[in-house]
Amino acid sequence: MDVTGILKVKSETQQVSEKFKKREFVLTENSSQYPQHISFQLTQDKCGLLDQYNVGDEMKVHFNLRGREWTDPQGKVKYFNSLEAWRIEGGSAAANTQSSAAPMNDVATFTTASQEDDLPF
Repeated sequence: MDVTGILKVKSETQQVSEKFKKREFVLTENSSQYPQHISFQLTQDKCGLLDQYNVGDEMKVHFNLRGREWTDPQGKVKYFNSLEAWRIEGGSAAANTQSSAAPMNDVATFTTASQEDDLPF
């Protein structure tokens, strides 16, 4: 899966344990009426992918949806989801994706307009 948006928050890499590190960031996606602020994480050797980007940069994030089950000390089972980024494209790559989608919007508008004709067939 992928999503294009603007980098809103860029956290530092956290060394969670001796063998595990992660880095979190937030992307603002504006394709609908209400902006979506989506939290992603990078893990292990992928943490450096965010180094070249600054808050305010447009980027396309490729990610996997991850889910896990956890049982708390009282025995109650809880479920957690995370969006694990594995590739980030910025600047022209993200812009090219958006500009290639523009003609599709024009086609949809044309189709809608032609359907409004009062033709007998």
